[in-house]
Amino acid sequence: MATSKEKVLKQRAALDERLKKIAARERATERKSDTRRKVLAGAAVIDWAKRDSEFSQQLMGKLRGFLTRDYDRKLFGLPQVEKTYGEQSREAA
Repeated sequence: MATSKEKVLKQRAALDERLKKIAARERATERKSDTRRKVLAGAAVIDWAKRDSEFSQQLMGKLRGFLTRDYDRKLFGLPQVEKTYGEQSREAA
């Protein structure tokens, strides 16, 4: 027969597990909301850039400096990032 201490410890463990699941669900919901905000904001910015050539030029200038991965730069028709001598050596290794 389990003592009252063992019973309380089991209840605590069960509650801790429930709290972990709730926290994980909340984090997942927040990540989805954050992604949705980024998609909507991006869509608005792209739409604005299509209608305003001055803004489009400013946006592309910001993206040139902001985007560092070649795959991401390709999405916006930007050239690849020129690699420095040290970066080229590491890739060859």
